[in-house]
Amino acid sequence: MRKQTDLDPGPRGTVQPLSLNVVAGGAGFIGSHLCRALLDRGESVLCLDNLQTSRPSNLRALEGQPRFRFLRHDITQPLPAELLRLAPRITRVWNLACPASPPHYQRDPEHTMLTNVVGTNHLLHLAEAAKARFLLTSTSEVYGDPEIHPQAEDYRGNVSCTGPRACYDEGKRAAESLAFDYARAGRAQVRVARIFNTYGPNMDPNDGRVVSNLICQALRGDELTVYGDGSQTRSFCYVSDMVAGLMALMAADIDGMEPVNLGNPAEMTVNELLGHVVTLTGTRAPVVHRPLPVDDPRRRRPDISRARALLDWAPQVPLAEGLEATCAWFAAELAAEPAAAGAAG
Repeated sequence: MRKQTDLDPGPRGTVQPLSLNVVAGGAGFIGSHLCRALLDRGESVLCLDNLQTSRPSNLRALEGQPRFRFLRHDITQPLPAELLRLAPRITRVWNLACPASPPHYQRDPEHTMLTNVVGTNHLLHLAEAAKARFLLTSTSEVYGDPEIHPQAEDYRGNVSCTGPRACYDEGKRAAESLAFDYARAGRAQVRVARIFNTYGPNMDPNDGRVVSNLICQALRGDELTVYGDGSQTRSFCYVSDMVAGLMALMAADIDGMEPVNLGNPAEMTVNELLGHVVTLTGTRAPVVHRPLPVDDPRRRRPDISRARALLDWAPQVPLAEGLEATCAWFAAELAAEPAAAGAAG
């Protein structure tokens, strides 16, 4: 007989008393850190992921824990019956299910849009049925190439609705609309986080984002790629700070009818980031400039006044400390690549 865990329905349709977090996209970069943080807090987690862009290795350390379960599923499809049966136990639904790097979300733009719209609707239905609180991870991309700086939540954005990034930008805007419509109708308690650039361990070395690109190129001794002249700015938040912000937002006793920016307000140019990476890695590789991608934002910096006021939250990890930890993690990942390739062969 299979051993019953605290994620399983009990005999004759009864359920275990422990509450359950459903984390869609839980095998991804931020999602895997969130799963770990929830487990460390003593909670139960069901991780839902289709592994389209996520890395199963991100969950390796969580496998075998009695309060953790992984269910492979694409949220653009109706949710599986085994998940729906757990509705009486579900108290929190976290939606982090969407590719977040441009190369990944542009690879299948139709699926990206459907994940944001159809997938979010499926998860909102689940939250409604379970009477669970729902958190959507939206994105700073809803501001597009901003004409207002820094970006506060009341800025409506400068987004191309027909460009190559629209599947993600407009998809997230539509997901926000769905969430707030559910809230206005009294169908679900919602929270919406607009996430700005985040970095740290568990990133995909090949995700095409600037931090992973530069660190991995430097560690491999490859040419360092800078798009445009490197004067465009970003604001980088370490992943542990981001997870703390998400958890604070989910727990906050607020009406949830306003999105909340989560990110690091310390702004820097891509060239400044490059300088930090060169210093940390000691690389002497040449820098190669390539054309800016279409609709790439020139400036990006969050106004986190709302997060400070509502959540008493602000980033704590200095860039130098976060980059050092991230470089060390990527170095270990890249060192394991030849061994993994040999085993696969």
